[in-house]
Amino acid sequence: MATIPPQARSKQLRACLLCSIIQHPMDFRKIGCPNCEELMQMKGSPDRISVCTTTYFDGIIAVIDAEASWVARWQRTSKYVRGMYAVRVKGRIPEDVEAELESRGIKYRPRDQSDQD
Repeated sequence: MATIPPQARSKQLRACLLCSIIQHPMDFRKIGCPNCEELMQMKGSPDRISVCTTTYFDGIIAVIDAEASWVARWQRTSKYVRGMYAVRVKGRIPEDVEAELESRGIKYRPRDQSDQD
């Protein structure tokens, strides 16, 4: 389960490029991404964390009850674990992850709000 990062570590926070959850790099290293670890494979891999997450994000949303939250539905995070999410994330997932999504029939939507519904 994701947690709210302490204020003292806020300058080091990173957002997942696929689901936009915000965590400290150490949390990504210990548990990976709680929503998309199967695809992103960040657990225990500092190199993978650096290419699958970013420090460039805008806004933070606290998601407590994702299924009941209209904000979580708007941000496409209603099926994810509760935690802190970026409103907009700058960057793209690695090509191998995008290819894996495509092979599973999943359309990748960047979280920088360039692909609006």
